[in-house]
Amino acid sequence: MFNRWKKSTREQSDDNASQGGTQTPVPTEPPGRYEVQASLLTDVGCHREVNEDCGRFIQPGDSELLERKGLLLIVADGMGGHSAGEVASNLAVNWISRAYYDDPREPQAALNDAFQEANRSIFETAQGDEDLRGMGTTCTALVLQNGSAVAAHVGDSRLYLVRNQAIYLMTEDHSAVMEMVKRGLISLEAARHHPDKNIILRALGSQPEVEVSTWEQPFPVREGDAFLLCSDGLYDLVEDDEIKQAVLSGSPHSACEKLIALAKDRGGHDNITVGIVSLRPVGNEGNRELRETREVEVRK
Repeated sequence: MFNRWKKSTREQSDDNASQGGTQTPVPTEPPGRYEVQASLLTDVGCHREVNEDCGRFIQPGDSELLERKGLLLIVADGMGGHSAGEVASNLAVNWISRAYYDDPREPQAALNDAFQEANRSIFETAQGDEDLRGMGTTCTALVLQNGSAVAAHVGDSRLYLVRNQAIYLMTEDHSAVMEMVKRGLISLEAARHHPDKNIILRALGSQPEVEVSTWEQPFPVREGDAFLLCSDGLYDLVEDDEIKQAVLSGSPHSACEKLIALAKDRGGHDNITVGIVSLRPVGNEGNRELRETREVEVRK
């Protein structure tokens, strides 16, 4: 029986909202040499008083740690009412970023266990405070390490890949409507407008244990790839093709700004968080943009 977790603090998105699709096979190509350019922005949106989203990009300054554990990008979208969602998403980001780099094992195992630790921490915190009881958060994380990517995912925040002028959804929403799509009960188009589209089946902290979705093996990356993580405040209002065009049209920072502005122009009913990591040819001044990232924490 699926555990249903209602994003009850959110308004229903309008009829033009995009629920997203199932995963598309990505063509793999030999990795090349690249430099990382990254940006991560968050915005409270047009109707919320509190930003329950949280994100972080970490590029270790220690070269040995960078070689062994790579770069980490996290986006979390909290739920629970009042300030509980904000607490949950911040706990998730803090626990995962610390636990991942403290774990001596290979990236995928370390990332999976970091999610499990975050889940236990959020659940135990909620049980000890009546005001936080029932809080939870979605969370999606990406690691880039030695020419490969690994990911972990709970809920309906998303990870996209833009490669060779195409966009691929690399995660599957843990939501009631996507489960109905998988079972053939409704079409993908119907899912976009379904009244239960804000019901998710998994969240960090809602139960003592959680199933974390991971890739079966590391995914080879190559020069020119761009990965985008976002909360549903973006993809509810911005189509996948529009996301792709923004990523391709400029730097990660300008793309984040453009996408947040587009979601707000269309109502901005929810908090909006976008993180982009782009693998640019060696020699670009890619890392300069890290210093320009605003509103969310960047650690080096």
